[in-house]
Amino acid sequence: MKTERINKMKSKKLETLVAACVVAVSVSLPAVAQDPSGPILFTNVNVFDGVNEALIENANVVVTDNLITAISTEPLAVAGGRVIDGGGRTLMPGMIDVHWHTVLSNMQVAEFMNSDMGDIVIAGLLGNEQVLMRGFTTVRDIGGNAFAVKKAIDAGKFPGPRMLVAGGPMSQTGGHMDVYPYTDVPRNPSAPLPYLERNGMLAVADGVPEVTRKAREIIRTGASLIKIAGGGGVGSIYDPLDVTEYSFDEMKAIVDVAENWNTYVAAHIYTDKAIQRAIKAGVKTIEHGMLIKEEETLQMMKDNDVWLSIQPLLDDEDRLVFPTADMTAKWKTVTDGTNSVYGAAKKMGVKIAWGTDSLYSPASAA
Repeated sequence: MKTERINKMKSKKLETLVAACVVAVSVSLPAVAQDPSGPILFTNVNVFDGVNEALIENANVVVTDNLITAISTEPLAVAGGRVIDGGGRTLMPGMIDVHWHTVLSNMQVAEFMNSDMGDIVIAGLLGNEQVLMRGFTTVRDIGGNAFAVKKAIDAGKFPGPRMLVAGGPMSQTGGHMDVYPYTDVPRNPSAPLPYLERNGMLAVADGVPEVTRKAREIIRTGASLIKIAGGGGVGSIYDPLDVTEYSFDEMKAIVDVAENWNTYVAAHIYTDKAIQRAIKAGVKTIEHGMLIKEEETLQMMKDNDVWLSIQPLLDDEDRLVFPTADMTAKWKTVTDGTNSVYGAAKKMGVKIAWGTDSLYSPASAA
C-alpha cells in the first residue's frame, strides 16, 4: 500500500507484532505439526513484551494470522498448525528502524559511487535479509531507490523486513542531496541528469512548480512518504549545517502533494530555524534534529504532533569516517548535541522515533 502513515510504525504492544519478530528463536529450531497455514504455538520461551522490564518466564505463545493472540504460563494447545519448542530462549517483539537506508548501508562509499544500480540493489537485497535476521521486522527506508527490494520481499521471493520506502530524497540546488559537479553552473536544463538522479536515488528540484512535479513523480513510483532535505548536512558537498533549505512555499507545495495522497513528508534537518519552518509547512517527522537549542522548537513539535526521528549517533569508536576535515568537523558538531536533544525532547514529551541511519559500512550496519 502506497500511503501507510507513520502511525503504522507505532508498536501496539504485542497484538500487532508479527511472529517472525523473534530474535532468539531461530528457524533452525525443531517444528512439529503439519499445517503451515494454521496457527503457531511457541512453547518453552521467555517473553520480553516491550513494555515490562521483567521477562515472562516459561511461557507459551500462540500466533494466528501473523498476530500474537495468546500468551500464558499455563499449557496451551492449537488445532493444526505448527508447534515450535523455543528451548528456553527469549521471544520478543520485532524491532523497527525508522531511519534505514537499504541501498546506502551495504557498500563502502567508493564502491557505491562506482557501481551500477544492479550491483547497488543486489547488495541492498542481501543486506536486508540480515536486517530481518537481526530482529528488525519493519524498516522505514528514508532515502534511496529501494523499491525493487521491497517488491521482492513483499512478493515472498526473498526474506526481509516489511518496508516503507521514501524513494529518492528531494533537495534544492546546493542542498544536502545536490551531487552535481562544482563547475556545473549555470545548469543547462537540457543536460542529462547525474546517474544517481536518473536512477531515482535522489531528486534535485527548485521552485514550486518543479518541486510539485518531482514530489508527484516520487509518489508515482510507489513511495510510502516523501523525504526532503530542509537543512545542511554532514556529508554534503556545498552546504554548512546551519543553512535553511527550501522556502516555506516550496515545502508547503511538497506537503500538499503528500497530503493529497494521504501520506506525509519527512525532513532531514538539524537546526531550530529550519525545523520551525518545516513544522509550519506541515512536515510530520524531523530526521536528526541534534542541533535543537530552543524550547520553542520542541514545544511546536509537541503541539503539532511532529515526531523527532533522532538517532543515537556519537563521536565514538563506531562513528562514520568522512573523506574531508570539513565533514568530520560537522559530524563532531552534530554528535555533540545528541545526548542533550534526547533529554530535552523526552522532558518536553515530544514523540521520539528510533533509527540507525547506517551508511556506507556493511560492518557497522551489522
